Amino acid sequence: MTPHGDSTALFTDQYELTMLAAALADGTAARQCSFEVFARALPGGRRYGVVAGTQRLLEAITRFRFGDDELAVVAKFLDESTVRWLADYRFTGDIDGYREGDLYFPGSPILSVRGSFAECVLLETLTLSILNHDSAIASAAARMVSASAGRPMIEMGSRRAHEVSAVAASRAAYLAGFAHTSNLEAVRRYNVPGAGTSAHAFTLLHTTTSGPDEAAAFRAQVASLGVGTTLLVDTYDITDGVNTAVAVAGTGLGGVRIDSGDLGVLAGQVRRQLDDLGATSTKIVVSGDLDEYAVAALRAEPVDVYGVGTSVVTGSGAPTAGMVYKLVEVDGIPVEKRSANKVSRGGTKRSLRLARATGTVVEEVVYPALGPVPDTGGLDARELLIPLIRGGAVVDGLPTLEDSRTLLAGALVSLPWEGLKLSRGEPAIPMRFTGRTQS
Repeated sequence: MTPHGDSTALFTDQYELTMLAAALADGTAARQCSFEVFARALPGGRRYGVVAGTQRLLEAITRFRFGDDELAVVAKFLDESTVRWLADYRFTGDIDGYREGDLYFPGSPILSVRGSFAECVLLETLTLSILNHDSAIASAAARMVSASAGRPMIEMGSRRAHEVSAVAASRAAYLAGFAHTSNLEAVRRYNVPGAGTSAHAFTLLHTTTSGPDEAAAFRAQVASLGVGTTLLVDTYDITDGVNTAVAVAGTGLGGVRIDSGDLGVLAGQVRRQLDDLGATSTKIVVSGDLDEYAVAALRAEPVDVYGVGTSVVTGSGAPTAGMVYKLVEVDGIPVEKRSANKVSRGGTKRSLRLARATGTVVEEVVYPALGPVPDTGGLDARELLIPLIRGGAVVDGLPTLEDSRTLLAGALVSLPWEGLKLSRGEPAIPMRFTGRTQS
C-alpha cells in the first residue's frame, strides 16, 4: 500500500530521471551494469547490522510503474522521448541479495542489481529508502532482543513515527525477535501478533466529582478483557495501584504495567508486593523510554516483558544503516569510486561466511563473482547472496518473515560472544576482500 495509488515510481529522487534522460540521449542507457548496495561502516558503534526490508523492496519493485499520474509529474522536467520510455518501463534484470534477517558488516555486498543502466539506476532511491530504514530498525531491535535475555518485547513506537514507516518498523522489529506490536496495520498486513490493553487516559476517565476512581477503571477493563489482562498501575500511587489491581482482578491477574519512574527499583518493589498478595504468577511489564542499554540494566530485575517505543523506531535508537547503491561494473569492466572518503570496490561480487564446526562465525570473505571461490581453510562456508529476481520476476520460494526471524536468531547465536556485547568496537567478525577489489 502506498499513499497515492499502487505505483512506487515516484518514490525516487529527480536526479535518477535526469540521469536516465541524459543516458538515453547519448546512447549509454543500454550498457549492461551492475550496482551493489553496501554499508561503508556500521553506525553508532554497532558491531553488526541486520538486513531487513528485502521482501518489501521486491514487492515495491513489482509496482515501479509509470502510469498517467506519474508521467504527468515527470513530464514537467523531462523530454518527450524519455517520458515515452518511462511509460513502458519494467525492470527486466536480475537481483541477488543477502537473505532477509542475515547479518551484514562494512563492505558486505548486501544487494546486487544487474541490467541496463537505464533500468537499474531508477531503483536506487527506492532500494535505499526501504533497506536503510528497515535495516536500521532491525539492527537496533536485535540488540534489544539480545539485551532482554529471552524476555518478550512489545514494539509500541507507532506514535513516534510517520504513519507509513510505523508499519514497516513494526515488521522489522518483529523480524528481529520482538514478540508483539501495538500497530494493527502491521497485524493485518504482516500477521505480526498484536498486543495492547489501556493507557493512563482510561484510568483518568474514571474520575468523578468525588475524585479519581482507579478501581472503577480496573473493573471495567477486567470485565471487558478478562483477568488475564495487564493493568497499568502507575497513574497515581503505584503501591495503591497494585493493591487495587489485585483486589479487583484477584491473584490470577495476568500482568501489571509500570510506565514511569525508576523501573528497576519499582519492578523489585512491585514483585515483592504481588507475591505478598498471592499474585505470584502476575507478570510485570515495563515501558517508558527504554533502549538496549536500559533493557540490559534491567536484566537482573524481576521484569517479565519490555515495551519499547521511541528508541526502536526513531533515529535516536535506530540510526540510519548508511547503505549506499553504487555502480561497480559496466559491460563487464569493473568501475569504482576513488574519492578518499567515499571509496567503493569495483566489480560484481559474491561473499562467503566462514564458521567453525561449532557454528561460531570467524570471517566473511568477499570475492569477484566470476573469480575462483576463495580457499576456506577447512572452515564451513555459507554463500550469502541468493537469487531474488530473475528476468524481472521475483523468484519463488524466498524466505518468509518467519523464516527470517529464525535465520536472525541463529545468526546472532553464531557470533563470537564479544560481538554481542553492547559496547563500541570493531565489527563482530573480520572482513576479507579478495581478487579484483580495491580498499
